Amino acid sequence: MDVRRDPVLEDTDVPTEVSGPPKSLREAGVALAGLSAVFLFEMLDNSILNVALPTIGRELSASPTALQWVTGGYAVAFGGLMLALGALADRVGRRRIMLVGLVLLGAASLATAFVGTVEQLIAVRVAMGVAAAMTTPGSLALAFRLFDEDGLRVRATTLISTVGLAGLAVGPTLGGLVLAFAPWQVLLLVNVPIAALAFLGIRRGIPADRPDELHRAPVDAAGALLATATIGLALVAPTLFVDPGPASPVPWLATAAAVVTAVLFVVRERAARHPLLDLALVGRPLVSSGLAFKAASGLATAGLGYLVTLQLQLDWGWTPARAAVGMLPQVVVLIAGGAVIGPLVTRVGLDRAARLGAGAVVCGLAVHALLGRLGYVWVALALVLVAAGMRVVGVVAGTNVMRGLPADRTTVGAALVDTAGEVSTGVGVCVGGTILAALLSGGIATSAWDSDRVARFDQAVTWAGLTLTVLAAALVGWGMLRGRGSAAQPEHE
Repeated sequence: MDVRRDPVLEDTDVPTEVSGPPKSLREAGVALAGLSAVFLFEMLDNSILNVALPTIGRELSASPTALQWVTGGYAVAFGGLMLALGALADRVGRRRIMLVGLVLLGAASLATAFVGTVEQLIAVRVAMGVAAAMTTPGSLALAFRLFDEDGLRVRATTLISTVGLAGLAVGPTLGGLVLAFAPWQVLLLVNVPIAALAFLGIRRGIPADRPDELHRAPVDAAGALLATATIGLALVAPTLFVDPGPASPVPWLATAAAVVTAVLFVVRERAARHPLLDLALVGRPLVSSGLAFKAASGLATAGLGYLVTLQLQLDWGWTPARAAVGMLPQVVVLIAGGAVIGPLVTRVGLDRAARLGAGAVVCGLAVHALLGRLGYVWVALALVLVAAGMRVVGVVAGTNVMRGLPADRTTVGAALVDTAGEVSTGVGVCVGGTILAALLSGGIATSAWDSDRVARFDQAVTWAGLTLTVLAAALVGWGMLRGRGSAAQPEHE
């Protein structure tokens, strides 16, 4: 069949000289450059913008709540729409949806140059969140589909994630340097060349989806609305436990609403003739165990980062610069850890590597909860363990989820992986913030830190860390139980 004349693939610029899947990363270099640029945007975006929030607040006269929604609006749009847009991509084409999302990203980033109010900036950030929901899940799905060997899939995913994590690490420093000589809008305009690079790499390096790889059932609109509402509420509710706080009925009402919409979503998906998300697929051992491990790593990374940041600066009195240096063990492991993932998988296999990574996450949380108050060496060890576990889980668990799904559901599977990470990240911060607020009265940032307050803070951090450890251990334990049946599970049924 002449791919260039097939009307189903008319959106393509297909490299027709390639007769089969690439046999090495070098053969897929153009495609991997585009996919890496997509993940770089996701990781770099918030990290580079956070350093500019005080400047944005002053220049746009933004209230603290409005400033929170500069990042929160992006996160809610991103997390809330991933499942719906992932399901759409599985039906109309993953490559096509990603290319449209990259155009939207470039346009929204350019619009930053014309922002004059905080409301306009929030609207731009929401548009960028929609673009991220169209592009980010597709990066994992397309990387998986590009190769037909698990070893190459792991190496490709490791490369893509390493590029993104490098952006996450250098974002704050880069943002601070840019603000020294340029307006804050430049921090978002940088997304324009990234989007252009991603667009060219994906259009030139990745063929369009074949008809047999697309899911032909109609989109479940009611299920999509309920999924978006559930995930959006699940992301908003944790922020409300920190501000306005657990004493207010607002966070509890938001949590209850998230539970209700989640129940309605499950009922709808069980009854729908063409569900947005086939719950039987989520119940597959590879899929459910991978999602549990991903949620545990997201919970641990966010919760530990939140607690350690406060501990170093508020309890131990470190300056922000010194605290940033104190987080370097985590940064180094996240970036350099990619070099050991391939050899680890080769030695022990995908399933055992996922279990080892998830176990390291739980051990890191336990070390900080029980020993972190005794000195920085224990904090550094906790950061290293959680970062190492998260680095392995981020690659291996995602690959396992893809292995456990049919070829026509890979994008919604990738969206599930990203959603599990987004929601668990919010829960991790919520748990830490709520316990600290409950056990440390008088405001977290007060300057009056006598010995009694230090003792209460240490106690609060211990209880928060233990709670996170128990939650992560429960997720990992459940994932291990579910993973026992993965060996007998056929791939891509």
